[in-house]
Amino acid sequence: MIIAMVIVLIVCIILGLPLFLGILAAAMLGFLTTEVPFGVIPIEIYRLANTPILLAIPLFTFAGYLLAQGGTSTRLVNFSRSLFGWIPGGLGVVALVSCAFFTAITGATGITIIALGGLLFPALISDNYSEDFSLGLMTTSGSLGLHFPPSLPIILYGFISGVSIEELFMAGLLPGTLMVGILCLFSVYMGRKWRIARPPFSGHAFFSALKGAAWELPIPILILGGIYSGFCTATEAAALTVGYVLLIKTVVFRELNIFRDLPEIMKESMQMVGGIMIILGAALAFTNYLVDAFIPMKILEFMEGLVETKIGFLIALNIFLILVGCMMDIFSAILVVVPLIIPLADRFGVDPVHLGIIFLANLAIGYNTPPVGLNLFIASSRFDQPVVRLYKATLPFLLLLLFTLLLITYWPGLSLFLPRLMGP
Repeated sequence: MIIAMVIVLIVCIILGLPLFLGILAAAMLGFLTTEVPFGVIPIEIYRLANTPILLAIPLFTFAGYLLAQGGTSTRLVNFSRSLFGWIPGGLGVVALVSCAFFTAITGATGITIIALGGLLFPALISDNYSEDFSLGLMTTSGSLGLHFPPSLPIILYGFISGVSIEELFMAGLLPGTLMVGILCLFSVYMGRKWRIARPPFSGHAFFSALKGAAWELPIPILILGGIYSGFCTATEAAALTVGYVLLIKTVVFRELNIFRDLPEIMKESMQMVGGIMIILGAALAFTNYLVDAFIPMKILEFMEGLVETKIGFLIALNIFLILVGCMMDIFSAILVVVPLIIPLADRFGVDPVHLGIIFLANLAIGYNTPPVGLNLFIASSRFDQPVVRLYKATLPFLLLLLFTLLLITYWPGLSLFLPRLMGP
């Protein structure tokens, strides 16, 4: 009977059953087999809702939605273009840097592709970049920035793993910069190859663009500075960020009206947060079943018989996490997978901070991995292109990201240098 129910559940998920319902049903099936009362599910959801650190998620999400309105994206692109537009492939660099920054402060890859795609994709085409290159660049750049503060996945990973969020913020800076930097070098190479015309650097244009973006550019620096100076916690930094963004949007730029625009933006952002919280509640219930059923210990015993070295474990981990990144959103993946892999990583001597950065890098790449990476379908819809064409267009960028993943995975110092430098 249970086996038949599992088969039905798998078929329903394949046919389009919402992910949180699939996870919740799997948890209920697990509790049914172990005779655990279903009352544990609302208890876990209540515990989740009362976790102070998770208050940062709706606050940062709201700040991201506010920044997505008005001219923030245009100001960031103009600043990046004034700074990098003069180098070969400069507009590609502009797109990568702008998207990484926008993903970091909005917390969602899909929003980046939708918000900046309409601005940057036509600009790339008009500057004589090939259509496939432009499609691949815009698709993959949507998942850049997950390592930079105030990344919501970093906050959630810290909550689930018990690792310091402040350390994770610092640990993600160099790996995130490496991922963006290598793709920027590829853009420069292609710009030289195609002899893309580039305007000379203009000090006047740079300072003009800097003045325009001066209010938005310091946001990640202010967040990190507030946390590392001891002035505020991550949750307090999120609240201060909302206040700061409201100030610049309503008073400085006057792009939003508090009474006309704010209620709708709050509604949209909280709908997204509500969806995330439902997924988190279902995933947390499922995770509790896995722990109660000693699944992590059974996986550990299996892995010890199959993999004997740290390198072998990391190879298996990368393959597994990329597949997870293809099939699950990043929030569900963190809730379900992190409790399973932490004991394994500890057994093979992988630092928990380093593990978090590896985890995010894999899932960011999984978003762009055929056949079902989420960014591929978002970009297919946004640019009105067949998804199969996106497979081909993203391939060079995907290979470069896989190379950076190897560096991030097997060079722990890249992730751990800054946290160790900063100290406790």
